[in-house]
Order: sequence, then C-alpha cells, then structure tokens
Amino acid sequence: MAGASATKTSWKLQEIVAHSSNVSSLALGKTSGRLLATGGEDCLVNIWAVSKPNCIMRLTGHNNPVECIQFSSSEEQVVAGSQSGSLRVWDLEAAKILRTLMGHKANICSLDFHPFGEHLASGSLDTNIKLWDVRRKGCVFRYKGHTQAVRCLAFSPDGKWLASSSDDSTIKLWDLTAGKMITEFTAHTGAVNIIQFHPNEYLLASGSSDRTIKLWDLEKFKLIGSSEGETGPVRCIAFHPDGCCLYSGSQDSLRVYGWEPDRCFDVVPVGWGRVADLAICNNQLIGVSYQFTNVSSYVVDLNRVKKSGSVIQGLIQDDKLLPEPTPKGATIRRNYDRPLTTCTNQRVKQNAESERRSPEGERRSPSSEDEREEKESTAEIHNAEDYKEIFQPKNAISRTPPRRSEPFPAPPEDESFLVKQNSVLEVMTPMPEKLTSGHLKSAPVASSTPVIRVEPTVVTGTSRQQPAVVHPACPPPVVSPAAATAQPRPEPAVIFSSRNEPIGLNVSDFLPVMKNHKPSALSDEDAMSQIRKGHDTMCVMLTSRLKNLDTVRSVWNSGDVKTSLDCAVAINDLSIVVDILNIINLKPSLWKLDLCTSILPQIEELLQSKYESYVQTGCTSLKLILKRFWPLISDTLAAPPSVGVDISREERLQKCKACYKQLKNLSNLVKNKAGLVGRHGSAFRELQLLMAPLDY
Repeated sequence: MAGASATKTSWKLQEIVAHSSNVSSLALGKTSGRLLATGGEDCLVNIWAVSKPNCIMRLTGHNNPVECIQFSSSEEQVVAGSQSGSLRVWDLEAAKILRTLMGHKANICSLDFHPFGEHLASGSLDTNIKLWDVRRKGCVFRYKGHTQAVRCLAFSPDGKWLASSSDDSTIKLWDLTAGKMITEFTAHTGAVNIIQFHPNEYLLASGSSDRTIKLWDLEKFKLIGSSEGETGPVRCIAFHPDGCCLYSGSQDSLRVYGWEPDRCFDVVPVGWGRVADLAICNNQLIGVSYQFTNVSSYVVDLNRVKKSGSVIQGLIQDDKLLPEPTPKGATIRRNYDRPLTTCTNQRVKQNAESERRSPEGERRSPSSEDEREEKESTAEIHNAEDYKEIFQPKNAISRTPPRRSEPFPAPPEDESFLVKQNSVLEVMTPMPEKLTSGHLKSAPVASSTPVIRVEPTVVTGTSRQQPAVVHPACPPPVVSPAAATAQPRPEPAVIFSSRNEPIGLNVSDFLPVMKNHKPSALSDEDAMSQIRKGHDTMCVMLTSRLKNLDTVRSVWNSGDVKTSLDCAVAINDLSIVVDILNIINLKPSLWKLDLCTSILPQIEELLQSKYESYVQTGCTSLKLILKRFWPLISDTLAAPPSVGVDISREERLQKCKACYKQLKNLSNLVKNKAGLVGRHGSAFRELQLLMAPLDY
C-alpha cells in the first residue's frame, strides 16, 4: 500500500447514496476532516464518517429541504438551515436537538459557528445576517447592508470580526463588539460564493462567480492579490494549516495559489466535478461533491502537490524557484490575538452589550410552539459502533474525531473503484412481509444495521420531559428493494445541466449483446466502433445548430447586439437564444432597453423549460434586467407628461410600458414556481423578492 500511495496524487475515496431524494447541501468537519454532514430535499440531515459506507446518525425535524449545514469547531454540534428560514442545532454527543431558532423570512444560505462561545451566525436570501445566542435561544443582533442573498459567513480566528459575502458582489467586514460594519470590499464583478480568513495573519481570501480569487489585507483594508486561473465559478477555498498557500477547488481540479506576488504553484486534476467543500488533515486534502442522491469523496496527497516553485499562472513557466513563503510567526503582517480562555471578562462584556442591542422581540423565552418544534426533532443513531467511537461522552478519556487519525491510504494504480450503495434507503424501508400484511406504520427494520432511536430531552425550567416518538416530517418513499429494481426509471420532469448519462438513453444499448449476461472482453477498436454507431440523428441536430450559430455570428460581427438577438429569436430555436444570452449575461454593459423588449418573451419560455440550464440562463437574464432597468422603467412610468413634443421620451415610454407588461406576466409565473424545492425554488424565490415592487 505504501508503494501505491507514493505514486498517486489524487484518488476517489468513496461514493455513497446519501438520501432518498436529491442532496441539497453538505459540510465537512474542518478540525478532523473525518466527519461529513449531508442535507437533502427529504428534509433530513445525515451524519457520516468519511470513508465509511453507513450513516451514523439521522437528524429529523425540518419540514422543508435543508439548504445549509455547518459543524462547530469542536464538531460536537451541527446546525442546519432550511428553505423556510428556520435553524436547528443538534448536540451530536448527546444525540438530541439542542435549539430551534426562528426569525429569517427566506432560505438559509450561509452558517458559521463562533470559534469559541455559544454563538452562531446565519445569512439568508432575505439579505439579513443574524447573530444567535444558542444558550439563550435568541437573536442578539441583526446586521443589515447586503442587497442580495448572503452566500457565506466566516468568523475571524480571534472571534472579533464577522465577514460576509453576497450575490451583490460585495464583501463586508463587521465588528462584533461595536455592532457595525468596518469596511466593504467591492472589487469582485460576480457573486462572492466563499470567504475564509488566513489562520494566522490579517488576511481574507474570497472566491467568486467571476472566476477569480482575491486576497485582502485586513490592516490596510486593500486588495493585495487576485488570481484568475479558474475555469468556472469558485465555490470552495481552504488555506493550508500553516498559511503558506491557498487551495481552490474548481471544476475537476485543485489549484494551489500564492500571493505577493500572485502565482499558481500547481494544478492537480481531480475528477470530483463541482466540489462543494474542502478539509485538510494529515497533509491530505479531502474534497466532497454531490449529484442527485449521491455524495462522492476524494483525497489529494498534499505531499505530492507543489506549495512553491515555478509559476504556472500567466506567461512565466520556467524552472526558477520562487522564494519560500515567510515562516509562521516571522511575517510583517499582524497576527490574530487569541484569548487564553473562552470565559474572559471581555467576552462577558461583549455578550452584555449584545443583549442591550438585541432587536425587540427577537430574544424570548421558549414558547409552546418552540417546545413543539423541538419535540418533533429527533436524532436516530443508525450505527452504534461508529457513534461510540466518534462521539464519546465529554467525561471520557478518548475523544474523537481522533486527534491523530491515520491518513487515508491510496489504492493501487490498477484497482478499479466500485460505488458502495449505502443502506440509508434500506434502513427506512419496511420488510416486504409487513407491506403485504398491511402494517404500514410499523417501526422501520434495517437489513443489517442496528437502529437505536434516541429521543431529545426538552428542558423547561427545572423539569425534564421525554417526548414521544414522532415520525419525520418528510420520510423517504416506501419502496421495497425488489420493486425498485423491477420498475423502469422514469424520465425526470427537469433535465439537469450536469449528469452522468444522457436522458432517455441506455448506455448498454450501444454495446453488443452479452451471452449469459457475462461481460465479454472487447478491444478498444471494437468498443469505439460500437459507440460510433447510431448517431446520425445527433449529427444532424449538431450540424443544424452549427449552421444557425454561424448565421447569428455573421450578424454579430456587425457589432449590433440587438440585431443579433433578433436573428437568434427568428430562428425559433431556444438553444441558440440560450447561447447568445450566456454571452451577453457575462457583460451587462451590452444590455440596452431595446434588448429587454425583445428578450423578455423568450425568458418566459426559458423559465418554463424542462432543461435546468435553460431555466438558469433565464433566471440570470431576468435578474440582470430587474437590477439594471427596473429603476428606469418605474421612474419613466411615474413621471408626469412632458410639455411639448419629445419623440425620444415618447419612444422610451412605449418601451417601458411594453417591458412593464411583460414583467407583470413573468411575475405571475415566478410566483407560481417559487414554491418549488431545490435550486429552482431558490432562484425563483430570489426573483420574487426582486419583483416585489411590481405589485405596488
């Protein structure tokens, strides 16, 4: 095994079926790199040990899909936010619900625990940031300033600052003691998806949908570096534990960046798709991604990744070594001052000031409704052995996740990876004989994994109540494994933009019939000849699309975007319209009012398409139109009639009236689709907030 690990830089660790419906969020435990929490559209939160196939614990209570998850720094607690705006905090060691927090009016988009103390921050689609006191079960402060969804929150290592990033392309830095914004960074041109503080120095890193990573000096509050080597939106970044470099998880690759000067040290190909979270442990980087119901984990051996050396980014590519990073503690930049204890007088003072500033009505004693919410939240232990190994009681000597866990071994070069089908569906599936006898409400029986149900303990005053067992609000569908394999898989109502196989096609249809269902050995030439057969229809479609694109391109060369778009619309092929919109969406300065009148009817068709990529493009274009042109449209319609003849004003008024009428029609469509779950629902709810002024 040692020989194998010496030759592999990255490998796939595992793939599991994490939920009975689509996975909507996940998070790694950053301290150990060995814990994984997943949230799904089935309203459940599942806790896993990385590299093990069985679910350790299932957390229930949410009545809406789980949109965001985060572990505490000690990994003893986990918080999950839902589409309804509610938060639930579970104590993993005690296996019970700790708190239910209500207050946001829309999806929870971001969460972070304070590095020491019983506080956490949440950001929402409603643009608000709230600081919660978990012990007192209330919001102690609300931060306002962002104009769009808050995508990421991060506390500074010393616990004094809170950084927030948003879809409005800004990053804001908040002083927790003063309760006000310190500064705002505005260099990004797209939504800022991820931010992270340097572990030691006064530095902040940010990754954006504009495909750049930027570093900010938190003493002088200025931009000190920008890396532009990403091939797609940046969704996760991680500093090396000693702060020598920054890792960026991009589409199917890992990049290693340095700063002052800006450079890319290494690019490591990893087949993780759109990676969702990163953690570093034992000089290994763990990356996790999800697609539909599956979650995949990958490992990168950082011993084989360059953290200094020749420059890859830009035109400089030689063997000249760059100077080694400044060692920890020797930097000229200020370091964070961490308190020696979590119960200092300064913290007590900060808490008292926060309580005085708390919004009226936000902090309250537990109500009967809150108690009912907590009674409906349970923690079911599905794997007793792993639970005892990982979540020991606080008074136990052995604490895990293990502080010195062994690195994940690399597989041999010739070993093929097999997807491990998890028993998460089997655990909640009644036995066939119970189905036939009509006992549909009997307790679920696992095929091999023991299930221990631990009910939450609700504390009210001095009395302790043990609630009765309540079934999850969104249980998985009851389907036996035999029936699941016998039924053909239906074509989904929404065709996702990223998928492993084409919709409506069976890969086995392109291979020769196997005798006795035993795979026969095919040479590469035979396999390719089989794959190439039967693609005449696809070739005709692609040829037609290329011809149409050439037609639009010939008009585009004239420099008239409006005429190019009209040409694409006249072709009557939505795919061509999507291609053109994807280009002009990247450059908002190309948009004019004339363009809106032509494209709004096309956006209505895109929003009703069954293709996810079409819907996403339509939502992006509509958001851009609302942000850039709604003030002009509303001011023009509300302005009094002009004196005399003003032809240009009359033309502008007619265009604004046409746009307003089309936007009103789209408003009804958006309202109808705002109740959807998953990514579509989030996008339509955000559009609904932007279109709210249309109702006045």
